[in-house]
Amino acid sequence: MKIGNKLTLLFTGIIAGLLLIFALAVYVSYHKNRQEEYYKELDKIAITKANLLLNAKVAPSVLQLIYRNSRNILFDEEVAIYDTSFNLLYHDAVEIDKVKETKTMIDEIIKKKQIQFYQGQMQVIGLIYHHKSGDYILTAAAKDNFGYAKLNNLKYTLIISYLISVIFIYLSCLFFAKRALKPVSDLVDEVDEITATNLDLRINEGNGKDEIAELAITFNAMLNRLEKSFDAQKEFVSNISHELRTPLTAMLAELQLTLNKERSNDQYRESIHQAISDAQKVVKLSNSLLDMAKANYDRTEITFKELRIDEVLLDARSDLLNAHPGYKTNIIFEKEIEDDDFISIKGNEYLLKVAFINLMENGCKFSAEQECAVAITYHKNKTILRFQDHGIGIHQEELSQIFSPFFRGENKHFTEGNGIGLFLAKKIIDLHQGTIAVVSHVGEGTMFTLEFIHV
Repeated sequence: MKIGNKLTLLFTGIIAGLLLIFALAVYVSYHKNRQEEYYKELDKIAITKANLLLNAKVAPSVLQLIYRNSRNILFDEEVAIYDTSFNLLYHDAVEIDKVKETKTMIDEIIKKKQIQFYQGQMQVIGLIYHHKSGDYILTAAAKDNFGYAKLNNLKYTLIISYLISVIFIYLSCLFFAKRALKPVSDLVDEVDEITATNLDLRINEGNGKDEIAELAITFNAMLNRLEKSFDAQKEFVSNISHELRTPLTAMLAELQLTLNKERSNDQYRESIHQAISDAQKVVKLSNSLLDMAKANYDRTEITFKELRIDEVLLDARSDLLNAHPGYKTNIIFEKEIEDDDFISIKGNEYLLKVAFINLMENGCKFSAEQECAVAITYHKNKTILRFQDHGIGIHQEELSQIFSPFFRGENKHFTEGNGIGLFLAKKIIDLHQGTIAVVSHVGEGTMFTLEFIHV
């Protein structure tokens, strides 16, 4: 069921329920008032006849004659008057005698002073009437035909009004629900037009204030992220294709040339060595891509634990020197570490090692002496690492692009690479909610500064 129909039925049900409670309250209230008013009316009629009989000394036969001549279908009250000894002094219609008074009833009236009850649909009242000649028992009974007629009329009026109101409420709710949800319908129509081929389209954000506008703004923000992601993916695939094609093509060409022509053992060894070198480039690129994929994970999906940065840095240095024995990496502790907390962060050891290795390797391979120095210190709530080399440096106009994937500047002629290392390092630092900054001067060297917040 659509939301519009659900809202229509929900609000119709709620309002219909409230109207039903209101109608029942009106009906019950009127019914109770009618009952009380008619008891009072019977009381007045009984006392009036008692006054005529006892004070005005009107003969019982005359009162009966008046009663018979005034009877009608709407007012048919029957009054009886007894003394306290249960002797009948007057009765409007003894032959009818609707109430059938008993000695027990008279005793109850004497005890309670006044009683009220129903006999079938008739209301009956009994009370003590104090007169100078003594106390008398009065009873009066009748069916409130006129009151019941008005009550029935009220009942049918309420039922008809209630049904008409429910129908009107349903149609009104249906109309307003459609109007209220029209922006959602328009939103759905606009979203249907957006596909992978036209991610540049955006939906109308309306007034920018209500909930629908918030939804549209959020959806457009998601589209912005998706569009950037798609564009980055296209660029990534294009760069990957190019980076993989170069060493694979070179390796294939070398092997084909070796196969097509007889060569000496030294030449075969040289060809195999070249093919191995190209294969190593592919392996290194593949490993970098895998590391980059891990660094692109959501932070909530990566395992973090408390780590000492100096220990991770020493492990990274060891791995780098094992892979490149000719590199030189010096680690300098600028302050004495008095407490583990001074250089501890919440992090992922593997990813941090990848970032540190990339930065140290970057410093070594762009230095003529293949040397890099790493200084570690702490300040207040931060741990600070500085990776410094005295290599060829980076041109100022290229500094803003060095963290882009597959970017290689003018220094690409100095040594081989694939342009992933710095991009990957920044990704990892961002995942650890750290910062990375770079200062470089051509011919003097480069320094990367990393800052991590303490745990």
